[in-house]
Amino acid sequence: MSVYQRIKHDLQQGRFAPGSTLKQTELAELYSVSRIPVRDALQRLKSEGWLIPHGKRGVAVPQFDAREVEDLYLMRMRLEPLLLKFAAERLNGEILGRARDILDRMEQTPGLSAAEIGALNREFHACLYHAAERPTLFAAVEQLHEQCERYIGYQSRSLDYQHTSQREHYAILEALQQGDVEGASRVLEQHISAAGRALVDYLNGRPE
Repeated sequence: MSVYQRIKHDLQQGRFAPGSTLKQTELAELYSVSRIPVRDALQRLKSEGWLIPHGKRGVAVPQFDAREVEDLYLMRMRLEPLLLKFAAERLNGEILGRARDILDRMEQTPGLSAAEIGALNREFHACLYHAAERPTLFAAVEQLHEQCERYIGYQSRSLDYQHTSQREHYAILEALQQGDVEGASRVLEQHISAAGRALVDYLNGRPE
């Protein structure tokens, strides 16, 4: 695992608290590497929104932002059902089988980390959306998923949302297998909306 992946994993696992500053020398010592790969990893994580500038050349872990979450999930609610509808006519048994395999892997593998759950979640959605053959729209959705990634570990740890998410994933897949594209799109929109709303409420101190 690269330094970039290790820092990103630890950010997802909550090892570095929101608002804390990260120093190259301390991270180099923590991961037993030189400062150069640490510097490069921090630069990449900053460009991806996982870290923010702090001081002259430092970086910090951004606070969780309920408004940012709301915006991200609102955009996903509009774009992903659209992309799924474009994909639907090209979905076949092989693609749907691969999507089910991903869900089964999530279901049957105990002790998955937040990072692993996030990766499999993205893989499931991408497996379906890629069939749309809409590269610009697909890239926009992938970027939204990437921006949501830093919240996934928090969501998994604090809201215990994985069981609900999996049930909805299977419902989307069942609707697609039955040829009910509108039904699958409705479940997908509700799936994204409910996840976003639960996280926004939690961050605003209004747990259900």
